[in-house]
Amino acid sequence: MNYPEVARSLIKLLGGRDNITAIAHCATRLRLVVADENKIDEKAIDNLEGVKGQFKVAGQYQIIFGSGVVNQVYAELAKLTGQSEMSTSDVAAVGADKQNVVQRAVKGLSDIFVPIIPAIVAGGLLMGIYNLLTAQGLFIDGKSLIEANPQLSDLANMINTFANAPFVFLPILLAFSATKKFGGNPYLGAALGMLMVHPDLLNGWGFGSASVTGDVPVWQIYGIDIQKVGYQGSVLPVLVSAFILSKTEQGLRKIIPSVLDNLLTPMLAIFITGFLTFTVVGPFTRDLGFMLGDGLNWLYNSAGFLGGAVFGLLYAPFVITGMHHSFIAIETQLLADIARTGGTFIFPIAAMSNISQGAAALAVGVMSRDKKMKGIAIPSGITGLLGITEPAMFGVNLKLRYPFIAAICAAAVSSAFITFFNVKAQALGAAGIPGIISISPEKIIYYIAGMGIAFVTAFVLTLLLGMRVRESNKVHAS
Repeated sequence: MNYPEVARSLIKLLGGRDNITAIAHCATRLRLVVADENKIDEKAIDNLEGVKGQFKVAGQYQIIFGSGVVNQVYAELAKLTGQSEMSTSDVAAVGADKQNVVQRAVKGLSDIFVPIIPAIVAGGLLMGIYNLLTAQGLFIDGKSLIEANPQLSDLANMINTFANAPFVFLPILLAFSATKKFGGNPYLGAALGMLMVHPDLLNGWGFGSASVTGDVPVWQIYGIDIQKVGYQGSVLPVLVSAFILSKTEQGLRKIIPSVLDNLLTPMLAIFITGFLTFTVVGPFTRDLGFMLGDGLNWLYNSAGFLGGAVFGLLYAPFVITGMHHSFIAIETQLLADIARTGGTFIFPIAAMSNISQGAAALAVGVMSRDKKMKGIAIPSGITGLLGITEPAMFGVNLKLRYPFIAAICAAAVSSAFITFFNVKAQALGAAGIPGIISISPEKIIYYIAGMGIAFVTAFVLTLLLGMRVRESNKVHAS
């Protein structure tokens, strides 16, 4: 590939050098912000050598080139445009100026949760391994692997400890990330998170039973009883407290003399926020979080398979808008309160959608006579089955439209099936075939069956719709 020529052509098709205001790249995509999107010649860019797809999201125009190619194209673009080195977060910040209030809120949640996903996924997958080791009758009739092999008992206990750590100390991770996002000192945020899970406090997971028996410990300060309860696994209390901490710190820095700033600001910010957390913010938002989790589960259980079908149908459109990032906060809360919720229903439905998108792209690859499309569709279809749908969805299915329609219909059918059997995940992971390990052991068979339904339905429906489109094109051509 002639990278300089591709870059020159791309600048022209993007509306000229002056139309490009920001540029960066990730592993597979060129990420740009342009002054006027109407100047972009999308059709010509689609036919440009090396381009595997394109889409607009969160104020950015993104072009998929693939690993190893995108960095070469970016290097040439940077030379020709004179753009300074920018990170993807820099470009995202520029693109955010073009977003509405809802898009900014979704992006805000994404910016907070995405950095801590590796820790949550690591703990979740380890939890999945522990479940496989301890599940009765999953591999051996009437026994778990631990019961059949007692020598694995301590290994299982160790894995369980490793798996629980990110969720037990989730407030520390979350407060660090949230405080950084809100413009405060992230290390003060981490200290706030530590305060919320301090071992002197009643463990948050024991609060329910302690409140029934009346054994909740309290601080008595000037006649006010303040509950000494931790916030292990909590989400909403941490987010609100981190916001208060950031704004308190920023306010204090404006009024405290610079000579005393480093001494007084951290102390006062932590004390004020900590006091508000345990007296007002924490108790209110904790109950609100429980209500949210219970409400979602009630809706899920009450709507039954019809609710699952609707969610499955809409999940891929949510991905297009970027709203699916907001689900991370909900899933984290559902998993943190797993004793009450039984896990998250969002993960299995996301997996059905991903499998459907991957199967639709594979069907296009099988039936396509275009070598370029076949070369894009088959690899992207395989990655879709593994839980990464971006290349399949934006590079193939949305471009042709009928595979996307087939995929969302298949996602609706398969999501209705798994919802009927109440399939939930006990951990997060790759929402696709590897997600088997994240599912409640007794529901794995239904999850696998759901993936089969999603794959077959999407694949066959894409073939049928594809043949219909071809026949229609022949009629119009004649």
